[in-house]
Amino acid sequence: MSMQAKAATRANGPLSIRDALYEEPGPKTRAKIRIGTAISAVLVALLLGFVVYQFWATGQLDPRYWEFFTWGSTWAYLFAGLRGTLAVALTAGAIALVLGLALMLGRTSGVRWLSALCRVVTDFFRGVPSLLLIYFFFLVVPQYGIRMSSFWMITLPVALAASGVLAEVLRAGVNAVPRGQAEAALALGMRPFRVKLKIVLPQAIRYVIPSLISQLVVVVKDTTVAYVVSYPDMLQNARVLITNYDALVSTYLVVALIYILLNYAINQLSVYVARRSGTRVVSKYNINPA
Repeated sequence: MSMQAKAATRANGPLSIRDALYEEPGPKTRAKIRIGTAISAVLVALLLGFVVYQFWATGQLDPRYWEFFTWGSTWAYLFAGLRGTLAVALTAGAIALVLGLALMLGRTSGVRWLSALCRVVTDFFRGVPSLLLIYFFFLVVPQYGIRMSSFWMITLPVALAASGVLAEVLRAGVNAVPRGQAEAALALGMRPFRVKLKIVLPQAIRYVIPSLISQLVVVVKDTTVAYVVSYPDMLQNARVLITNYDALVSTYLVVALIYILLNYAINQLSVYVARRSGTRVVSKYNINPA
């Protein structure tokens, strides 16, 4: 570890993953970073200018493609879809958290067959695209006489896909808790499950709360395929606006901006929670193999 990293450890407490991987840049490196940033900013500005010019040249800046966004009814319709998106995202996130916790507990239980089963289930849900799960609930499940509303046809697949990732995030938190604490509790006669429930799990959840919140961004993005089951989310309502006003580019730009602001707010919430908790962020990228 470099002297800068040791000084940062003494001054600010435990190192974050970024601090452990990267050293503080020197004067020459900082100068190169500033030059690279300036060049990148110029290139981005030129690209944006070219895009705006293309919109103007093709008539996409014509007022008739944008004036309906000055109507309150348009925004009311879009925000009705946004409420549908948030309802699916929050419900799917809650279900995924419970399933992910159950999978993590099973995988770290020490029971060989249960651990193997939970590992297979976790890897399956992590590897299967959420869109494929949605088609399964939409096309296959009804053939067995199980009827679901469009809300659950989109919510359950998104929750299952996210549960595999959350299980690994929670396992990363468990692995981040010093083993000595669990070993000391076992030496005092506590049962293994009680040790995990009372000592390990509370600390693990505290470590990974920012990562759990950040995972909600992925859940929100997965809801954009709700058109498959005709669920009225924001993107589905945007498609209706495109059909009614023949304004594809303007509508998708506005909806994309709303999604960007929503996901940015979620990311900022995770950063705020990380700073308030005073813990280093543990994510799925620093999972100890088991």
